Parts: sequence; structure tokens; C-alpha cells
Amino acid sequence: MCVPIQYTHSYPLYIYPRNLAPENPILVSFTTEKSQKRKYTTNAEVKNNRKTQRFITSSASASYMGFPTNGAGANKPLKFLLYGKTGWIGGLLGDLCRAQGIDFSYGSGRLENRASLEADIAAAKPTHVLNAAGVTGRPNVDWCESHKVETIRANVVGTLTLADVCRENGLLLVNFATGCIFEYDKDHPLGSGIGFKEEDTPNFIGSFYSKTKAMVEDLLRNYDNVCTLRVRMPISSDLSNPRNFITKITRYDKVVDIPNSMTILDELLPISIEMAKRNLTGIWNFTNPGVVSHNEVLQMYKDYIDPNFSWKNFDLEEQAKVIVAPRSNNELDTTKLKNMFPELLSIKESLVKYVFQPNRKVNA
Repeated sequence: MCVPIQYTHSYPLYIYPRNLAPENPILVSFTTEKSQKRKYTTNAEVKNNRKTQRFITSSASASYMGFPTNGAGANKPLKFLLYGKTGWIGGLLGDLCRAQGIDFSYGSGRLENRASLEADIAAAKPTHVLNAAGVTGRPNVDWCESHKVETIRANVVGTLTLADVCRENGLLLVNFATGCIFEYDKDHPLGSGIGFKEEDTPNFIGSFYSKTKAMVEDLLRNYDNVCTLRVRMPISSDLSNPRNFITKITRYDKVVDIPNSMTILDELLPISIEMAKRNLTGIWNFTNPGVVSHNEVLQMYKDYIDPNFSWKNFDLEEQAKVIVAPRSNNELDTTKLKNMFPELLSIKESLVKYVFQPNRKVNA
């Protein structure tokens, strides 16, 4: 068990006292029994025994209750190793670490190069690894349709290699993934409020990007040291960033108008830092509760930012004529995340608080 001792950025910081360390009962009995039977006489035996001890975990631990890493403790401060330095989310994570006084460094190795990842970890000696690297395509995911090998190398081979190297080193990996692996269906109809849950099987492979993401998520389920965060249509208060969902749709000639789950980075990225501190694992729908449509977002933009702004809609059939691959539209169930972080705002509340109020140019 763990105990909250203080609050940081409104989220409780958990530590594990020596007598309450997050060790598995199976692990404790195993190590006690083994230590009574014989002593290890070679370095190789000692190393292998430590690896075995580290990864005998219970199903509860693997599900999301915390990975018993070699991470920070009473005598070891936090040290994050980040991947995705040149990316949007990777850059924001670095800013957050600076703001919170967390020691961190960016990895320089390529994800598909195991030796370079091992070198990064040996040099940084991190307590946690956060991965925001990968291929989304420029200017959009259509790029992946004509660069399939590059997409596989980064999104599948690279991510799996990083997860495996982290596990070998007893490190938690927080992996920023995507929730664009589902689409509304008969069991989750548009407008029903019934969202896809963490255990649901992805049903959208319309784009090669989504196909690779669904593939790697399924494989990562087998790694008990990975925390997978399903991000969707990310939005931040920086309305000049071309990766920002709001910035994108304000620049389109026409937009579809479909309710979707979305991620407000200003609110959720600090939560991802807290999840790392708690060593949470498993898959998490990493969006704000509820859905918001394109038109609702653009109306907010008009109300708060530019009263002269206007836009035009078109349907999915018309959209299909100007894009290469179909796009995912869905609602994700955020019950699991909301239960862990009750203060999490709904998508519309979060949009107002973190995006439109700070950027407001129109008088009320």
C-alpha cells in the first residue's frame, strides 16, 4: 500500500515507507525462500536473481496499481528520461519538469536502436522514462499511408524496443499513445454517451497510423511496466501551435461536425507526471470526460477569440474526397481516470478554463 504525504499541483504525491514498499507477497515469499536455500556465487547469478525478483508481480499490480520499479524513493530523487524532444508533447513535458523542479534529460537514441536506448539509460540513470516520440505524419496522418516502413519502425519497433529495454532495467515507461483506434459503432453509437473502455478491442484501422498504434497497444498489454495513455485530438492554450487541434480546424476551409473525446494538454499533462510518480501502469483513456463537436469548439473560438470568425461544414463523404485515409471519431470512457483524479474537468469546462479564458480577446 502507499500513503499520500503531500500535495503537488493539487495531486497527492505518494511515497512508500520502507515497511510499506510496493512489494508483491509472491515476490516476498520467493526471495525469502530462495535466500534461505543457497547463496549466489557468481555475478551472473546475482544479476539474474534480481531480474526475477523485480518482475514477479501480481495481476493487481500489473493492472494499474503500481509497478515495483527501481525508481525514486526516500533516498533517490526523481529523474525522468524523456523521448520526443523535438515534438510538441515532448517539449511540454520538459517545461513541466522544469516548473516542478524535476530533474530530467532528453534521450538522444533512436527508439528502434536498442544499444542507443541502453546507452541513454546508463548515462541518465533515470527513475522513470516518458515517451512522446513517434510518427504522426506531416502535415497529417496521411503521410503514413505512403511511408509505411518508417511508420512501423517508429511506432511499432521503436516503442516495443523502448518498453523492453525499460523492463530489463526495472523502469516504468509512460507511453503517450492515441485513442484514435476506435470509431462509433452499434454498441457505442454517436450521441449515446457510451464510450469505449480501456479493455475494449480497437475497431478502427482506417488509417495506417491508427493500425500501427492499435497493433503496438495490444502488444504492450503484455508489459507490466508500461503506462499507456490514449491521447485524442490534443489541444493546448498555445493557439499558434500548428499541431493544436483548434489551430488546425480554424485553418481548414471546411470541417466535419462530429462530437469527439479530446485531450486538454494543459490539464492532463501534469496528471501524467503524477501518474509516473505513482508508478501507475496499464491502459488509460487520457481525455477529458465527455465529448465536444467541431462546431462547438469553433463557436467558442468565435465567442472568445475572434467575433468575425466563420466556418463551413461538410459531411464525411465530402471529407473523404480531400483526405487519403479516413479519420477516427469516437467517445472514450474516462471513468477510470476520473476515479483516480476526481478533480478532472469535463472537456467543455476544461476548454474554457485552460484554453479560451487565458486567450480571451472578446469582451464579455
